[in-house]
Amino acid sequence: MTSQSVESPSELYAVADFCLIPIGTGEPSVAEYIAECHRVLEKSGLNFQMHGYGTNLEGPWSQVMQAIRDCHAAVHVKGAPRVATDIRIGTRVDKELVPGQGNEDKLKRVQQILASDNKE
Repeated sequence: MTSQSVESPSELYAVADFCLIPIGTGEPSVAEYIAECHRVLEKSGLNFQMHGYGTNLEGPWSQVMQAIRDCHAAVHVKGAPRVATDIRIGTRVDKELVPGQGNEDKLKRVQQILASDNKE
């Protein structure tokens, strides 16, 4: 999937970062719950990368939202009575996006700018 014009009826490609927070587990560590979310994301087929305080996730808007919803459901099934999630989502229609490269391309662009600083 590539980006599209605003007038296009096709689905937006979403580049997201989300932090899922199990609440009421009675434990200081939430690693078991986050591991369950990882399993869900693996099954989704979407490109994702977990980091210390969240997960980068990208793909068609509806699939990204479905994967986050499925993480919520799985964490509830695992025993968390409450789940809160912070989500940041970016979309763009001004250039072609390579599926699975959205977050990586953003980072590469910043690294290019910093590398040019070192050449001066």
